Amino acid sequence: MKFTVDKHERYVVIEPLQEKLDGNAAASLKGEFMLRNTGGQRNIVLDMNQVKETDEAGIRTGLLARRLCKSLGGLFILTNLNDGVKDFIKSLGLDKYFIITTDMEKAKDLIFGNEIRLDLKQEQN
Repeated sequence: MKFTVDKHERYVVIEPLQEKLDGNAAASLKGEFMLRNTGGQRNIVLDMNQVKETDEAGIRTGLLARRLCKSLGGLFILTNLNDGVKDFIKSLGLDKYFIITTDMEKAKDLIFGNEIRLDLKQEQN
């Protein structure tokens, strides 16, 4: 599976470059999520701009990424989802579990808000 990785200081954006996020694609993404997380990256944005459909394996990979990010105090955000993928996530009852934004700017705002909160919390300790 091909995807782009756009690294920033406080977050990384991963964008799959294919229309279907299935079991094969999910395995590649899982490795990338784990690599970024063990490297200290606690905020991951999965940009689904080019993804038209997904299956349960793709969703499970997102759940893993969410757990990895959360374990470090970070956020896992899905952005640019099409209606079909949104509906699939909702049908599984996971729309309240994932952080979903309509665009990258909203995702960045959430990440920076969380980072400020963590910085303030660290200063108080």
